[in-house]
Amino acid sequence: MERELPGFDPHTPSVARLYDYYLGGKDHFPADREAAERILRVAPEVRAAARANRAFLGRAVRYLGEVSIRQFLDIGTGLPTQGNVHEIARKAAPGSRVVYVDRDPVVLVHARALLDGQGDAAVVAGDLRDPAGIVKDPDVLEMIDFSRPVGVLLVAIMHFISESERPMEIIATLREAMAPGSYLVLSHGTSDARAAAVDKGTEVYKNASAQLTLRGRDRILALFEGFDLVDPGLVWLPEWQPDQGDTVDFVDGPESSLILCGVGRKG
Repeated sequence: MERELPGFDPHTPSVARLYDYYLGGKDHFPADREAAERILRVAPEVRAAARANRAFLGRAVRYLGEVSIRQFLDIGTGLPTQGNVHEIARKAAPGSRVVYVDRDPVVLVHARALLDGQGDAAVVAGDLRDPAGIVKDPDVLEMIDFSRPVGVLLVAIMHFISESERPMEIIATLREAMAPGSYLVLSHGTSDARAAAVDKGTEVYKNASAQLTLRGRDRILALFEGFDLVDPGLVWLPEWQPDQGDTVDFVDGPESSLILCGVGRKG
């Protein structure tokens, strides 16, 4: 069923603008900053986790370029910042095409301005809760050929999908549209670390544009059903194929990144 996308509301904290705040961006409002600071007071590592998540995204896109992926579908892209997918893909995999999908009106405005006149990348309004609508969208299909391998990026987005919204079915719909040899890139906040802080942070998100549903390792691993995980499997953000250029150090161990991540290949 087609979903109505939300309108612009500066008074309700936006998950995209909260993430932008953690990354040191400027595209946020007082309600976003207040909510972000409440979260940082109970879980100060969230700021480093956001940077580590962004670094994982970059490493994953470069990996997909190395295995000959030349089209990328980034769902829940968030506000543009340094190291966007199309910028990384251009260097790692020349000739790539990138489609960004988001439901946040501020994200859509900023992304369209950034991509104006760039034929190898596009932004489409869409909601992950309607995956069939995304894979059938004419603007998506103009850029993405689902008969060929594609990299689908679900980076720090699935933890905004509640159990009642059937996360397994969402990914199954995307998987069915993907050709063999396609890849799923996924990172997901977990309840397996810092339980007290996680509970308080989840409480703050109840008043945001989307609520937080953190899952344990087994539930996150289940989201990769139908995909073969590439090395090193489902791991904490800093542990996924780290390099010296863009990883973030966590003095209390990689679990302080609060997010598990992985890349899976459809056989």
